[in-house]
Amino acid sequence: MKTKNNVKLFFSGVLVLTITNLLVKVIGLMFKIPMNHIVGDEGMGYYNSAYTFYTYLYMVSTAGLPTAISIMISDSRANRQIKQVKRIYHIAMLLFIVIGIVSTMIMFFGAGIMSTAIGAEPTKYSIMAIAPTLLFICISSALRGYFQGYQQMIPTAISQFLEAACKLGIGVAFALYAINQGFEIYIVAAYATVGLTSGALLSMMVMVVSKLFFKEKQYDAQFIGELGENDEVTPVGALLKKLILIALPITISASVMSLTNLIDAAIVQRLLQTTGLSQVAATELYGNYTSLAVPMFNLPPVLIYPISYSIVPLLAAARKQGDSERCRVVSESSMKVAMIVGIPCGLGLAALSEPILNLFYKQSSVQLAAPLLTLLAPSTAFICILSVSNAILQSAGFERKPLISMLAGACVKIITNFFLIQFIGMKGTPISTFLCYLTVTILNLYFIRKHVGVMPKLSGLFGKPLVSGIACAVAAYFSFDLISTVISPKIAVVAAIAVAAVVYVVLLFLVRGISGDEIKLLPKGAKIYSILNKLRLVK
Repeated sequence: MKTKNNVKLFFSGVLVLTITNLLVKVIGLMFKIPMNHIVGDEGMGYYNSAYTFYTYLYMVSTAGLPTAISIMISDSRANRQIKQVKRIYHIAMLLFIVIGIVSTMIMFFGAGIMSTAIGAEPTKYSIMAIAPTLLFICISSALRGYFQGYQQMIPTAISQFLEAACKLGIGVAFALYAINQGFEIYIVAAYATVGLTSGALLSMMVMVVSKLFFKEKQYDAQFIGELGENDEVTPVGALLKKLILIALPITISASVMSLTNLIDAAIVQRLLQTTGLSQVAATELYGNYTSLAVPMFNLPPVLIYPISYSIVPLLAAARKQGDSERCRVVSESSMKVAMIVGIPCGLGLAALSEPILNLFYKQSSVQLAAPLLTLLAPSTAFICILSVSNAILQSAGFERKPLISMLAGACVKIITNFFLIQFIGMKGTPISTFLCYLTVTILNLYFIRKHVGVMPKLSGLFGKPLVSGIACAVAAYFSFDLISTVISPKIAVVAAIAVAAVVYVVLLFLVRGISGDEIKLLPKGAKIYSILNKLRLVK
């Protein structure tokens, strides 16, 4: 009964976070569309440069600790140590507040140094405006880790949605105000960051209120049962040590990739300047790439991130209960779902890069970004499998293995980026990203097979989704060419996506790319399986 309840919470959490993350990404896209017209590529270059520094410090501050909190809380609940759950929460919250204050001060007072390092000095005003966000995010992250340990994702979903909505509404409003006041573009970009800061503050307030009204006893009852609570409580020092030991490798592995993006920003803008471009021109190119190509590239993994978030405490609890079969099924199915989603999305996005970007952005910006998106999009499949594989290794107690993978990938990216940009310009950046994530994926899968003993067949993991994905991309490309001759290109691209999706799904079932056991794991999976079985699409 315990496992059944956990699985229900797992899939309901996945569903909630999937929907929320999609909404957040859509809102984020809606933010960039008007900003592209308000401040152009140059303004977005300043905004995105500041956001890169923020992301790095954000990952250092919050990447590992929420996961560590969720693992420790899930483990304590499985042991009926309810008092220890409360102690873990209090320790984590205090630690997060300290980290948040320190990170905010580093970012605010170090804004000038950071902006000079990337070769875009006017970025410092945006960096200073975004700095307080780190304190708010740290407090929210402690609470999110707590709720994640209870498989309760609704507070996190609501807070993320409100954070994104404020980023859009307040950010655009402040940018328009600054433009109307006649401020310089870099000042307008700083005004736009106020939306993100305001959203983080509101998000934190929502999480705090949710904690006040959260009824833990209803969720702990399934573990306590007839045996009652286990009053054993680990000393504070031991808990803090365990929290850091779990969180540190996760934090480092996550921050390594953010650090790579930070170095990437510095390399791209500085190398472009060495070719004769001015600082403004280099910032415009960087802003174009990070505002148009990168957000589209990051959309498909949104469907996978909720699975990654949710399987960590689920697998930790299953291992604690000795349910190895549940661990195997969830791990293998999660990896397969990552590829089933990631491969067609990446290839389809590459095939329709220009018409998709034309749906949202002005033509002058699209012409620069479309070739970059075509090169970048296939990497999205690796992001999907990377997210899940990291979670599997972390939940199995091998938190340090993703660190090795990430460090190797970071080295590949930095080296290839440095040389490729000098020879082929901006196109070297997406190619180096592909090589980076390919390296990380190979190493992660090797570690999972060697240390966790879980690995689906490669033909099922990569082969069948790849064959179906190639057909999907071909269908998308040629159907757009055909349909756009008779109707508007903007309508034609939507129709082409629909055609490609149908081709992919049908072909995936024909090649048996998804099994009945995996379908049954989904919410209402038994009913879905029954229908598909009658149609002889699954066994």
